[in-house]
Amino acid sequence: MTHHSSDARTALVVVAHHRTDSLTAHTARRTADRLKAAGYRVDLLDLHAEGFDPRMNVADQPDWGDREKPYSDETRAHMRRILAAEVVVAVFPVYWQSVPAVLKGWIDRVWNYGFAYGRSKPRLAGKRILWLGLAGATADDAVVEGMRSVLETNLSEGIAYYCGFSRSTVGLLTDAEERPQRVDAEGNLLVGDAVAGAEREAQYADFDRRAREFVEKFLAEEVVAA
Repeated sequence: MTHHSSDARTALVVVAHHRTDSLTAHTARRTADRLKAAGYRVDLLDLHAEGFDPRMNVADQPDWGDREKPYSDETRAHMRRILAAEVVVAVFPVYWQSVPAVLKGWIDRVWNYGFAYGRSKPRLAGKRILWLGLAGATADDAVVEGMRSVLETNLSEGIAYYCGFSRSTVGLLTDAEERPQRVDAEGNLLVGDAVAGAEREAQYADFDRRAREFVEKFLAEEVVAA
């Protein structure tokens, strides 16, 4: 624990999962611990626990064309949390080669026109974001390369760079399911046997190691960039 927490840089860790006992939530907690160890003050935003409603509404966007429009109080509170952070880390299960609705809705509502984009100098310029997506597919599944490509195009090009982030990295964490699974050419789901005991522990340890490597590489790139 640092005694200079008021001087610490802030990292906003956004969790998009409905269960606190999920591997996603576990990965978010481990990531938060790693950021704290690296000297960051961590603001943990659990979208489900905070009851975030992903649906855009009129109060969020009363007049789309006005960049100075008064956003809803809830949206403004989330905007303040993003502005306070130098680093954003989103941790989520990959749904349909994309982010879950609650995370997409957070981006829809909070990363609003006039705030996150639509200005000659973006308010989020210079910030860095790491997207940690947990996928049930196994590492050797043919679907993985396309999934990674879609996520990078969507999240890095379509969202982060569009909003002025200086760095956006997608960390795709495969083998997140307890039982290996893949879909065959006819659309049948093939589920393997669940591993248990020491083998299961080793699988979890390997998953944690891969997640840690994504975070450490992301933080190391910041040091190089500085």
